[in-house]
Amino acid sequence: MNSASPASRTSDQHDQHDQHGRPDLHDVIVVGGGAAGLSAALALGRARRDTLVLDLGAPRNRFAAGMHTVLGHEGLAPAELLRRGRAEAAGYGVTFAAVGAAKVTEERDDSPDAATSPQLRVTDTAGVVRRARAVVVATGVTDRLPEIPGLAEHWGTAVLHCPYCHGWEVGDARLGVLAAGPMSLHQAELIRQWSDRLTFFSAAAEPLEQRARERLAARDVVVEPSPVVEVVGDGERLHRVQLADGRQIAVDALFTAGELIPHDDFLDGLDLERADTPAGRFLAVDQGGRTSHERIFAAGNITQPMGTIPAAMSTGTSAGAMASMTLVTEDFDRAERAGRDLGRQAGRSPV
Repeated sequence: MNSASPASRTSDQHDQHDQHGRPDLHDVIVVGGGAAGLSAALALGRARRDTLVLDLGAPRNRFAAGMHTVLGHEGLAPAELLRRGRAEAAGYGVTFAAVGAAKVTEERDDSPDAATSPQLRVTDTAGVVRRARAVVVATGVTDRLPEIPGLAEHWGTAVLHCPYCHGWEVGDARLGVLAAGPMSLHQAELIRQWSDRLTFFSAAAEPLEQRARERLAARDVVVEPSPVVEVVGDGERLHRVQLADGRQIAVDALFTAGELIPHDDFLDGLDLERADTPAGRFLAVDQGGRTSHERIFAAGNITQPMGTIPAAMSTGTSAGAMASMTLVTEDFDRAERAGRDLGRQAGRSPV
């Protein structure tokens, strides 16, 4: 094991430069310190990789009081999971910097002692340039909610998106589903599992087909086509929604699905492939998390926007392991080439 104390290794040590005046070369830089990024970092640390995590400290689930359907961590505060994760990763030498990534570019280092393969330059949000042999992107998404007064103020407490994360806590309550598009019909059917007092505010999904209305009515789901113009509550629970036609509907919690905006604009110059999903276009990755760039991996909501915390952990671990395996293969390839070169030089040496 590394004899240095991991706790003593801070991000300041990674602002140093090598003998050629270049920023130090990390094995891997992980961008994003949520569940996916920390899982990648933990795998990389245990693989004895020099790993740096860049993290701005604003995870998607920071508005929620607790996580659910996370085996072994039921009800745990999201911040506590990250605190434990950072400590675990630091125990294997992973270091952290409280910055994000502003730009990632590719460079080929032609100096005599450099690796033959391209490296990556990561310019952080403070303007510091860092170098890495591989990058894992785990920066997640932002939920862009409809611009309705009161909606954002209750996000994560009484305005919710995932029933497997929050449904039990509002079971049998007066629930609403605020349509954000055609996919919301599926959400209305899903939420009915948690309460038989359900109203579907359908304005953004209209016009509904008659068959869809009949299907909802078959399980006593009330359809309200008038647009919601305000959400009223006390910050913890909702009281009612105000409709455009002047009526007020009592609700205790409201489920909706905002537009999912990936945090990946710092990769724009690399022209990475994307995949179409029901939630939009997101980075395309293989089963190990590799993007269309051989040295850039991605994990968590940045590639699976509907994924839960356990899914983020799983993809993060895979991405970290595959990034390390990529470097293992490269190290052997380089050693093999060096051996052949030495053999050829020995063959030319005078006797």
